[in-house]
Amino acid sequence: MPEDRRLADAERVRETRERHVGRLFLGASRAFAALATGKLKERGHEGLGTTHTDVLPHVDLEGTRATTLAERAGITKQAVGQVVRDLERQGYVERRPDPADGRATLVYFTEAGWRFLRDAGEVKREIEAEYAAILGEEKMRQLRSALNELLDHEEGTGPSR
Repeated sequence: MPEDRRLADAERVRETRERHVGRLFLGASRAFAALATGKLKERGHEGLGTTHTDVLPHVDLEGTRATTLAERAGITKQAVGQVVRDLERQGYVERRPDPADGRATLVYFTEAGWRFLRDAGEVKREIEAEYAAILGEEKMRQLRSALNELLDHEEGTGPSR
């Protein structure tokens, strides 16, 4: 292959790898998570990292089994066990026997966990307001609508399927 064609191909491949929509989604997600984690630390949630904040949203208010948390977070049961133990050590969650199955345990929020939930809600609203200030209200509404449409399509609940 001639050198100038290889350079053109390399540039096209580099452009495709760096700016495709999947990478943009990933970058936006990471930026959101980093901003949220920083704001949560400002509110006193010092010991929380992305592994913690990847699991906490999947804990139901009425308690959740570790296997369910693993499925929802897309990580192994062993990894969830480690994260839950760490969250328990930090006081955000506690494990109690499942009333429906004495062999299983459920993960529940503690009072500190409920404070985290309230703070996380405020942080999400702050970040969305920052994004709306950058994009404008109409673009923010369109972004939310487009993302919901894509997610609905993937879940098979949207009109596209």
